[in-house]
Amino acid sequence: MQKLKLYGFNNLTKTLSFNIYDICYANTVKDRQSYIEYIDEYYNSERLTRILRNVAQDIGAHVLNIAEQDYDPQGASVTMLIAEEELPHKKSVVGHLDKSHLTVHTYPESHPQNGVCTFRVDIDVSTCGEISPLKTLDMLIGSFDSDIITMDYRVRGFTRTEDGQKIFMDHDIMSIQDFIPQKILERYTTYDVNLYEERVFHTSMMLKEYDLDNYLFNLDADDLNEKTKKRIERNLEREMKEIFYGRNFE
Repeated sequence: MQKLKLYGFNNLTKTLSFNIYDICYANTVKDRQSYIEYIDEYYNSERLTRILRNVAQDIGAHVLNIAEQDYDPQGASVTMLIAEEELPHKKSVVGHLDKSHLTVHTYPESHPQNGVCTFRVDIDVSTCGEISPLKTLDMLIGSFDSDIITMDYRVRGFTRTEDGQKIFMDHDIMSIQDFIPQKILERYTTYDVNLYEERVFHTSMMLKEYDLDNYLFNLDADDLNEKTKKRIERNLEREMKEIFYGRNFE
């Protein structure tokens, strides 16, 4: 695409909201609590900060400031201010009007009756200028065990050409899937809701196939009888479908 000559800087705001769900089965109340403690420690604020640093590097942004927090009893958050250009002689910036931010929040939880545990991660990548959040998708999907993925992308505001004409979109996009490698898409069932004229794009993804052993916490599938396996598989599949379709199934 030919580079536009703008009047002033490119102040289009591009926001990607990326949500992943990791599903697990834990047989007892104690096991469910142990799973939450394990996942809470594994994805603590220090690890999440490393992931966001990689995101910033991926999109060519400079980190200005980082705020991180682990919560009691569970969960963690990290907020990172970023800029397209490096700011000289600045050790830390706590507020700015330049290029945006990255945030991540975690939500481990469990079903009170059927043993299913769900770990949710919410990541927002909001940029202003030529930086594109869509470049992060390959890395973000690979950074987590992603059974369910939901993504929303929106471009807001406008910038102007040198003759004053408004530019509401500075890049081609018909679907978020256009920015996800085919080798990843092949592993998932997907659907889109795209409002191109409104510059709003949504994609949901659900893993097509899985090995039960990878979803058992403190259990081995070989130690379970067929009836128990089928029951656990039904509970896991129901959890994933309810998240994917956004409604409860009776």
